[in-house]
Amino acid sequence: MRTLARWARAEWGLLYVTVREPLSKRRLRAVPMTLGAVCLTALLQYVQNQTWGNQFVQNLGAVRAEDPLGPALLRTPLSLFVPALDLPVWGALAQILFVFGIAELCLGWWRTLTIAYVATLAGTLYARVGITLGPHAPFGLPGSDAQVVDTGPSAAVVGLAVFVSWRYGAYVTAGAVTLAMVVEVLLKENLAGKEHLAALMGVGTLCLVAAVRPRYGHRPRHGQWRPGRRTGRGSGLPPIQS
Repeated sequence: MRTLARWARAEWGLLYVTVREPLSKRRLRAVPMTLGAVCLTALLQYVQNQTWGNQFVQNLGAVRAEDPLGPALLRTPLSLFVPALDLPVWGALAQILFVFGIAELCLGWWRTLTIAYVATLAGTLYARVGITLGPHAPFGLPGSDAQVVDTGPSAAVVGLAVFVSWRYGAYVTAGAVTLAMVVEVLLKENLAGKEHLAALMGVGTLCLVAAVRPRYGHRPRHGQWRPGRRTGRGSGLPPIQS
């Protein structure tokens, strides 16, 4: 148990101390953007399930590869919050609350939205390239996928999970999320799975930028726990009990 506890602290310790302080002081008021995203997603889900509202949501936030590029790009920001009709909305809401919430606490709301948008945009643009390549190319897609609506919040969630995990030293978690997306494509080769991989490639580019430009993103505050400072004085975490 001590070995597992030490591993958990090494993997998630910095994330834990970063998230704990604002949540303990302000509760849900610490994540206003995330709460807004959850409410917007729930509202769009309700509206698109109404006979009078489905086309309205499609016109504003549904992106397909067959759409002209200009209108598709205008719809992409809202498409972040349009959940898939064939999946339970509660799963999407829980993912947004958890992943967006942690990201907002760690990175701030505008960086969170920027990374989420980059991940979604990468998937959107990949779909067009994949269909152009055709189904027989290694990263190609069948022409029928041009009529499939993009992934919605899931690409943003995957991208944010990997970026925050990497930024805060949770490298095993980042690798596990990436591996899960690869397995998803191997088991069920569809547009959503490949868009998730494209989202990871887009976020991977941001990670590379962050690595070569340390000023980008969040830096741990003075005295905050950092990877490699496991326990003891100055760690910000209580020592592991035997």
